Amino acid sequence: MKRAPPAKTIIDVSVTAPAWTKSLRTPAAIARKAARATVTAAGPKGAVEVSVALTSDSAVRKLNGLYRGKDKPTNVLSFPAGLSARDLPRGASLPLGDVAVAYGTCAREAKIEGKSLKSHLSHLMVHGVLHLLGYDHEDDADAEIMERLERRILARLGIKDPYGDPEPSRKRTRR
Repeated sequence: MKRAPPAKTIIDVSVTAPAWTKSLRTPAAIARKAARATVTAAGPKGAVEVSVALTSDSAVRKLNGLYRGKDKPTNVLSFPAGLSARDLPRGASLPLGDVAVAYGTCAREAKIEGKSLKSHLSHLMVHGVLHLLGYDHEDDADAEIMERLERRILARLGIKDPYGDPEPSRKRTRR
């Protein structure tokens, strides 16, 4: 009997808000790279699937209202699939769930915090995928665990600690 070929990890990214591609050359690739790094560092063994929407504040506001009862946009929302590997046929990819990132909120936060949009998108992707993997920050102990993982994953991506000092400005002053 033939064995099924090993499943591969799939990170499906849809860019539904044009502002993402106007501000970043490759927003889908940035999101995919951060999601894959998170799954590699903290995910289950075997292949997984993650669906990502890089979307608008209005789309995230609707989702936030519908699923969390909050009538406002937020930077990132995660919707875990709630499945485990034992729920699936052997060799199948495990669907982790969906992540939605709001362009306007993300861009505003990056500017306020003195970070590049690319770095902030990467951070929000790591954060969102960690939620899919069951990590949370409802209490101080859980927040510390989650932030430690975020820092470690982002460092592997070459991104500064998002909870520390802001990135230096790209503008250089002339003397």
